Amino acid sequence: MGERQWALILGASSGTGAAIAHAVANKPGLNVFGVHRGRYLDSAAQVERQAKDAGRRILMWQADASSPESAEAGVRALREVAGPRSVKLFVHSIAGASVGRFLSEGEDRLHAKRVRRTFDTMAHSFVYWTQALVASDMLAPEARLLGLQNTLKETHLSNTALISASKAALEMYVRYLAMELGGLGHRVNLLKFGTVMTPALKHVYTPEALERLEEAHARMNPAGRMCTVEEVARFVGVLCGEEAGWFNGATIDYTGGMTLRLLDLVLNP
Repeated sequence: MGERQWALILGASSGTGAAIAHAVANKPGLNVFGVHRGRYLDSAAQVERQAKDAGRRILMWQADASSPESAEAGVRALREVAGPRSVKLFVHSIAGASVGRFLSEGEDRLHAKRVRRTFDTMAHSFVYWTQALVASDMLAPEARLLGLQNTLKETHLSNTALISASKAALEMYVRYLAMELGGLGHRVNLLKFGTVMTPALKHVYTPEALERLEEAHARMNPAGRMCTVEEVARFVGVLCGEEAGWFNGATIDYTGGMTLRLLDLVLNP
């Protein structure tokens, strides 16, 4: 990779996004423009140190990435430091979903504001940033645009309707953008993986619940353990390479067979 090529990563301060920033700074060797909301400042500083230790340039830009205005402002800031046609990798790794029920009469009711916010963050923002990148002529030759997917779209988990619906929308956006950008040499895909341990997950669950979560995944996954953010991040680096150039409009299954035993676990607990 050329020294002037960059990775634009939304949600780069913690969890999967931070791991991806660290991985691609080392291999294939991309500079990093990381967008984050400022919730994990210590982790953001660590991402910055890691990229510099790898000999890469890095700019951590603090903003809410979910609106078209923030996408346009972010791409302008990136263009100032990186120049045109410099973004080899764009990764959408932001989350901000509301959980609850559509028909609840309580505080967990999924009202219109929560619906709009979830879709802006989890789905629409992928389009907003792609539009801004293209309008500013920021995509490098054979750029890779990547959304992150989970298994919720294919099943039912209580209170996660908006997450599932927004991820389904994201999948459609990826397919249509793959058609629009494919002729220009760019590739747009989704990377689907199972549950990984992140700061956000630790914020939601108690230590006891996390222990049960790990035990459940050890039973589900053929490997007998959970996937790690580092494994996901290293595979994103693989997707930057020429060998992955024929993936387009795809939902790449990196779940490790996570759902293969679900029926067996239900019927033979």
